[in-house]
Amino acid sequence: MKRSLKLGSTVLAAGLLSSMAFADSYGPFPITEKSYSGDKTDSVSYSGQVARNVLVESLKSLAGKGDGGGNAAELKAQMMAYFAGSEEDLPIIAVTDKDGFDIKQTTINEISSGKNVKGKTYKGLVPGWPGNLTGPEVLEDMITRASVSNGGFDADTGMVWGQLIQKFSLGAMGFNQVVDNYLDENLGADKKPNNQPYSEGAAYTGKEHSWDEAFGYFGVAAHGTSLTPDQAYNINKKKDGAAADANGDGVIDLKTEMVFGNAYYAAGADRSGKTDYMVTITTAFIEGRKLITSADGEALTDAQRQQLQAYAMVIETEWTKVLAEAAFKYAGSVYKDITTLRADDSDDDAEAYADYAKHWSELKGFTLALQTGRENLGGTAVRLNRLIGFSPVTMDETVVTGVDADGKFVKDAKMSWNAYQLNMLKVQDLLIKEFEVEARANDATEDLANLVKELDTDSGGAETD
Repeated sequence: MKRSLKLGSTVLAAGLLSSMAFADSYGPFPITEKSYSGDKTDSVSYSGQVARNVLVESLKSLAGKGDGGGNAAELKAQMMAYFAGSEEDLPIIAVTDKDGFDIKQTTINEISSGKNVKGKTYKGLVPGWPGNLTGPEVLEDMITRASVSNGGFDADTGMVWGQLIQKFSLGAMGFNQVVDNYLDENLGADKKPNNQPYSEGAAYTGKEHSWDEAFGYFGVAAHGTSLTPDQAYNINKKKDGAAADANGDGVIDLKTEMVFGNAYYAAGADRSGKTDYMVTITTAFIEGRKLITSADGEALTDAQRQQLQAYAMVIETEWTKVLAEAAFKYAGSVYKDITTLRADDSDDDAEAYADYAKHWSELKGFTLALQTGRENLGGTAVRLNRLIGFSPVTMDETVVTGVDADGKFVKDAKMSWNAYQLNMLKVQDLLIKEFEVEARANDATEDLANLVKELDTDSGGAETD
């Protein structure tokens, strides 16, 4: 993995960054498909990916609607409609108007019809989640558990379902689809060729639409390169309608003017002033699309495909680091939360424990997301999964170790707070070494040596399966 990231950095150093500086908006781009006979003038199309980003946000919101089991059947059916698809035009739940931030669309089909999350989720096994499940099975398992929870929080295991569902989906759907599909095999000479329409009657070529779909999953506004990290961050929070409304029509078009999950976390890291993930990724997408458009509907040459693959490597490298940065941040949050819990005289501070569970769920979701990319993380994934475990250390210092025959979580091992804090520092240290994270929010690694000394006589160890 580290070798692949360094390859991306080498590409950047070779001159891509300078050639990509101050890129324009993502679209419009002219029609180059020779057989198209309609009246469209813009070949850009990625509304399906926007719809899926909205579906994920709606799932996150719905995960907090459980009343402890009384509405479980109804809630699960509702969540499954957003996850697996529905013939109905589902209302947009999470991305709605707020204090002058007026959103153009109110239903999913106004963005794109017939879309779901399940069909675009990583199909491989997810060893970091109990039960030996595939990506879609993990999300369905989380949905089932959210539906019987009280407000989306399982205090017994320390899990917050909306956070787990959203963060894992950012990788298992968006990241995976881009780096292991659209910008991988779809860049081959014979796959989705540029001298043929993507589908019969389409206004775009195979390569144009594949590239557009990848851009849509990243979740940045089309004018993302003109936004500061703070502006992009606040657009996601629905706090800066002026920055979002690129065409000045008074409403925010979710198709082109909103900032969703992955781009939001890129902007979040960039607010440190140490990185420029969002603009770098967005500009690589724009420059790649310009390159495809310049072929004017002809098959790409080997040289053009090689250049396109270089842009794809920039995107994969920087996006991988965005996920790693988020995991790094939340490992630091969990570390700090444990300090708060240990300092509290009442061992049952509900608010502090809820914060701890939320941050752990974000950490877990992002580390699972990292494992759904094109690269096999191998030993790095094993280390992350063992350090973080299937659950955080709960109030009685037990941890989830698996599931029983009925699918219920099993908690038959104990771990001290000190030992788990050490694990969080080891997670941060591992992310620095393997992913070369730079923003490093909530960096607590300077405490690593002291905590190791404190645990010298602890016979319990600091890792768990």
